[in-house]
Amino acid sequence: MSSMPETSQPQPKPTRSARSRERALATASRLFYALGVRAVGMEQIVETSGVAKTTIYRHFPTKDALVEAFLEREDAEFWSQWEAAISAASDPHGRIVGLCAWIGERVQRPRYRGCPQVNVAAEFANETHPARAIARRHKTEMHRRLAILCVEAGCPEPDLTAMQIALLFDGAFVSGPRLAGFEAGALLAHAAGCLLRCSGDR
Repeated sequence: MSSMPETSQPQPKPTRSARSRERALATASRLFYALGVRAVGMEQIVETSGVAKTTIYRHFPTKDALVEAFLEREDAEFWSQWEAAISAASDPHGRIVGLCAWIGERVQRPRYRGCPQVNVAAEFANETHPARAIARRHKTEMHRRLAILCVEAGCPEPDLTAMQIALLFDGAFVSGPRLAGFEAGALLAHAAGCLLRCSGDR
């Protein structure tokens, strides 16, 4: 075995095409979240991003494809932050408290407008639209992850308790303005703690 130290290989720089795609997607994501999907046209994305319309359509053949990419991006970022929120705790109760603290901070950010998956899905009545499918998958994944934590916490009915906590979280996502004046993370942690304690009494 060689004794030479391993050296990390330099990462290749993004191509011009990749940079244009990222700039268009970042711009669309910001506008979609702030204004809503239906209120944002492709011309506005072109003008704001500075990326040519032909380039945007080469990466995203339709506006729906751009919406789907926005939601997939948001989904990946959400779960990355979720993992970071639970990483510091060594027990399931602590991990749930960590999630409550993170969500509390999330919903009290300036210009917070709620869960992007739910916001966008609400704009489309068609159940088969990609936005609706991504929103359903997102909520299913939240319940699955919470159920694992509830199993680890010893809840006798982990699926039920996980759904109750998921509904608690969803309520926080749509209640940003109502939480003004409250410490949202502590409020969530107290409510989640009650659910966990009561789960053993059913």
